[in-house]
Amino acid sequence: MSPRAVAARAATARAVTAEDKSFPAGLVGRDVTALEEPLASFSTPLLVLDGPGMAHNLQVMANWVAERGLELMPHGKTTMAPVLWHRQLDAGATGITVATGWQADVALRAGIPTVQIANMCVDPVLLRRLDAWLAERPAQELVCWADSLAAVDLMEQALPEGSRLGVLVELGAEGGRTGARTEVEALAIAERLAASPVLTLRGVSGYEGALGHDRSEAALETVREYCERLAALGAGVRDLVGGTVWITAGGSAYPDLVAAAIAGVPGTRGVLRSGAYIVHDSGFYRGISPLDRDRGLPEAEALLPAMRAYARVVSQPEPGLALLDAGKRDVPFDEGLPVPLAVADSLGGTERPLRAEVTALNDQHTFLRWEGEAPVAIGDVVTLGLSHPCTAFDKWRLIPVVDAGGIVTEAVETFF
Repeated sequence: MSPRAVAARAATARAVTAEDKSFPAGLVGRDVTALEEPLASFSTPLLVLDGPGMAHNLQVMANWVAERGLELMPHGKTTMAPVLWHRQLDAGATGITVATGWQADVALRAGIPTVQIANMCVDPVLLRRLDAWLAERPAQELVCWADSLAAVDLMEQALPEGSRLGVLVELGAEGGRTGARTEVEALAIAERLAASPVLTLRGVSGYEGALGHDRSEAALETVREYCERLAALGAGVRDLVGGTVWITAGGSAYPDLVAAAIAGVPGTRGVLRSGAYIVHDSGFYRGISPLDRDRGLPEAEALLPAMRAYARVVSQPEPGLALLDAGKRDVPFDEGLPVPLAVADSLGGTERPLRAEVTALNDQHTFLRWEGEAPVAIGDVVTLGLSHPCTAFDKWRLIPVVDAGGIVTEAVETFF
C-alpha cells in the first residue's frame, strides 16, 4: 500500500468486537489488520472476500481503463470500505464516487483526494457540513450533480459565495432515473452554473445502467445511443467550463459502451465510475459484464468472483430440501439468488461439487433444493456464489479477507 493508504488504514483500524457477526471469540480485541486465523475458526453464516482475487481484479480494471485513455473513480457505495477505496487509488483510480452527501463525508474524512457524489445533493445541512470540511482542506475536491435549475437554486441558497463545490450537469433519458431529459434542459442548467458566484460548472454526467439490464441488441443500442448523447453534451459545454470538461458515466454493466463514447473527446476527461469490479460476482455482473471470463477473455484480462458466502445445513425436513443458516440479512437477493458452488463437511474443509439450486430466501434461512439422492447432510457447509456486491457488503460491518490457503489475514470494516 502507498504511504497515504497506510496512514489511512492506521487511522481507521480497530479491534474485533464480540458484536462482529460470525467472528470467533478468540479474535475479540485483535487488530483487524493482522488476524492470521484459519477459516475454520469462524461461524456461519459468513461472507468472505478473496484477497488474491481482489488484487487480480484491481489490476485488470487498471489496465483496461489505461488502455482506453480513461480515468477511473470507482463507485465507493459498493463497498463503503475506506481501506478498499485506498487500494483502488493505489491501483490508479483518481478519486472515489459515492451516492449521498453522508457517504461523501465518510470519503473525505478517509482522506480521499477527489470525491464525486453521483447524485443531487440539496440537503442544506449536509452541504454546509461538506463545505466547512473543504474550506480547511484545499488538497481535497468534491463534485456533485444537478439535473434541474431548482437543484442549483437550493445549493446556492445553502452555500456561501466562493464555495469550492463543483457541479456536473446530469443528462438523463426517457424511462431512466434522474437527469435532465433533454439537451436543451441540460444546457440551460450548465449556463446557469457557469454564471453562478457560488458553484463551479465542471462538466456533464450520466448513468447508462438504468437504461438496460442485459446484453441484448436492443439494450446495447439504447445504452450506446445515450452514451453518444452524453459525449456530445460534454463537447457542447466546453466554452462554459473554465478548464478541462468532465464527462463521467459507467456502471459495471456497460463500461465498454461508455468507453467507446467518451474516451478521447477533445478538451475533456473521460471518467468511468464502475465499482463492483473489485469483487465482481457469480450472478448479475457475471452475466452482463464485458470483462467476465465467460466472454472468452484470457484469465489475466478477466474479472473473477472475489466474494462468497458460507452457510450451514441446519434442517432437511423433506426429500429434496435443505435449509441453510443464511438469509436475506446475510446475502444479497435483489439481482438473483445465491448460487451453490460446493459443499464441505465443515467450514474450511475439503470441498466437493454440489448440484443443487437455491429457490428462496427468508430472513434467516436459505432454501436449497435438488433432485435425486441428497448431496448434503445436516452440519455440512455450503459455499455460495453471490450476485450484486452492492447489497452484499451492506449486511456486514466487518468482513474477513482470506488468502489462497484459506487463512483469514485481515478484516475490512464497512460504513453503511
